[in-house]
Amino acid sequence: MNIYVGNISRDLSEDELREAFAAYGQVSSVNIIKDKFTGEYRGFAFVEMSVKEEAGAAIGGLNGKELKGKAISVSEAHPRTDDRRGGGGGGRGGPRRGGSGGGGRRRF
Repeated sequence: MNIYVGNISRDLSEDELREAFAAYGQVSSVNIIKDKFTGEYRGFAFVEMSVKEEAGAAIGGLNGKELKGKAISVSEAHPRTDDRRGGGGGGRGGPRRGGSGGGGRRRF
């Protein structure tokens, strides 16, 4: 089972996170997510546990527990959807005005 761990401290290492979950069972993998441009931690991680009952026990036992000074949030991870239609973008549509004639926008 894939487990989401949120609100983690920047000081928390993958080994420390693995140790916290290992108290509940076999940990397959630990992945603290980093920003792909800066390399800094983004404040969340994913932990994979192969036995569903052990993962459930870890979620119940660690959700809200303090690690490195921050209360972590732990829940079952859900697959990311490809529906990323956030706001922004756009324009008015239609032809752009400007250029040498008329009083359109100036382009630099």
